[in-house]
Amino acid sequence: MHSSSRGLSRRRAAASIAAGGLLGSLGLGLGTAARAADYPAKPVRIVVGFSAGGTTDLVARILAKELTQALGQSFVVDNKPGGGSNIATDQVMAAPADGYTLLCVAVTSAINQTLYPNVKFDLNRDFDAVVLGAKVPNILVVNNNVPAKNVKELIEWVRANNDKAAYASSGSGTSIHMAGELFKVRTGLKTQHVPYKGSAPALTDLIGGQVQFMFDNMPSAWPQVQGGKLKALAVTTKTRSPSAPDIPTMEESGVAPFDVSSWFGLIAPKGTPKEAIDKINKAVNAAFDKPEVKEAYAKLGAVSEKNTPQQYSEFIKHEVASWAPVVKASGAKVD
Repeated sequence: MHSSSRGLSRRRAAASIAAGGLLGSLGLGLGTAARAADYPAKPVRIVVGFSAGGTTDLVARILAKELTQALGQSFVVDNKPGGGSNIATDQVMAAPADGYTLLCVAVTSAINQTLYPNVKFDLNRDFDAVVLGAKVPNILVVNNNVPAKNVKELIEWVRANNDKAAYASSGSGTSIHMAGELFKVRTGLKTQHVPYKGSAPALTDLIGGQVQFMFDNMPSAWPQVQGGKLKALAVTTKTRSPSAPDIPTMEESGVAPFDVSSWFGLIAPKGTPKEAIDKINKAVNAAFDKPEVKEAYAKLGAVSEKNTPQQYSEFIKHEVASWAPVVKASGAKVD
């Protein structure tokens, strides 16, 4: 064959391979788009890093039920407790970024990024924000024998009784512990922290007088207040809780800035298709308007606000950044 003919054949072959590769990549892109458009085509797993029955689990189950109804596939809650929710977070981080594995993340993970020196994940780097599902206020409750009717009087009493004033938490590193540490940072108090293995035993000792005050999640503390076993002095969010409209905020009580809530939302492994994220976000935001969801949230003392994935992403960044100095000031560390 003439050399020019051989060169022409090689160029044609190369062009054919390139065209085939282009068509193949186009086909792959079209296939991915089609799969995203059909999402969800099979059951979706929502991983929870805590045991069944806790607030994270309850919020996840409310969202799972609504997503199942809205999107026509089962959204199944999978509890993977351990390591302060870090085990579940690591598992979801390593899962395929296809929209079929989600994490119901809580404020704990934002705290853990500073609390645990060897944490593997970075919420901002390794995950895509999907939707903020709920916020639950913490509430400052005190033993009935503490002679304080408001936050100002509590601060004065703690300063005068530093040797016998102690506050409880549901465990080191929880938002309940960190709310107490933020209180100390904002007021200069030196009161002792007593960690428990959960809110229930902490509340038992608070009622019994072994500790004097606590910043607990509203769902567990509010019934004790309603039953007359504890006094409620303030909620820790920027605005008052619809479940307890007569209780002032910490900022209204003179301790500012102070905005602490336990929050819960859905995140996905980094690179999850935008179409899948948008479908979930839209369905959850629509669920916030349903009377049965409003009622379920009211029972938890939870509030919801419509949000976009971008807004939730910025919220997570803010939470990680704002908790870091509080964790460092507390001196708390977990291996």
